[in-house]
Amino acid sequence: MVRLLFCFSLVASMAMLAIAEPARLLMVTQSAGYRHGPVKREKMPLSPAERAITELGVSTGLFRADCTQDVAADFTKEKLQHYDLVLFYTTGDLPIAEEDLDYFFNDWLKQKGHGFIGTHSAADTFHNYKPYWDMIGGTFNGHPWGAGSTVTITVHDQDHPASKPWGEEVTLKDEIYRFKNWQPEKVRVLMSLNMAKTELKEPYHVPVLWVKEYGDGKAMHMSLGHREDVWTNETYLASLLGGMKWMLGQEPGDATPNPELSAAQELKAKADTEAAKK
Repeated sequence: MVRLLFCFSLVASMAMLAIAEPARLLMVTQSAGYRHGPVKREKMPLSPAERAITELGVSTGLFRADCTQDVAADFTKEKLQHYDLVLFYTTGDLPIAEEDLDYFFNDWLKQKGHGFIGTHSAADTFHNYKPYWDMIGGTFNGHPWGAGSTVTITVHDQDHPASKPWGEEVTLKDEIYRFKNWQPEKVRVLMSLNMAKTELKEPYHVPVLWVKEYGDGKAMHMSLGHREDVWTNETYLASLLGGMKWMLGQEPGDATPNPELSAAQELKAKADTEAAKK
């Protein structure tokens, strides 16, 4: 009996160790277009954004991050099989082999427990490659709100772990993107620009954070992150962390598409823009 109890205890301990094993995250910060400050390594081994994500993984114990600016070598079918999460802070048409991209979209990302996080200019990547913007939800279409703009963002879903840290509303400085190839019928918008409270009024819905299911996997895009100081913002990091927990199945979150919200926000933006002209 003692031996059986010992064996049971050993198996239970091994199971607990397996559960505690951190996830693996591949952070891609390669630029094939404009190169943002947070991804510049300068004379450091890691850029500010890479340091922020690496330290977040260490401090929480949730994941271990590997950072690359060489997708030809590191974003391959063979190497992707070692990761649970992929995070892009990228621009332009990255030199990823077509067979590796096909594997990523059609196999890897559709697996349960796998997730893709796009930050800021991830939407300014693979502009004309439909499988990419179909996965991410939309593509870059200008940024009338530059890095020095003060903007107010409304949180529509205060229960999802990716948007919950922001509360009901947040005002900050950052560059804000508009989007084309936008697919509201496929995504759940969690946060949007509050057009009534911005200095520059435009008659468009401008989503800031959204999530979606992708096969059995999950995807999330956060358009904040142009400025280096955003990457030291604890709420921003908590938001990314919440998204990761949702992707890994550690916290629940609704990803039901809400196109009706996008439609309502479009009407609101038009009304806010017209009111500002008076």
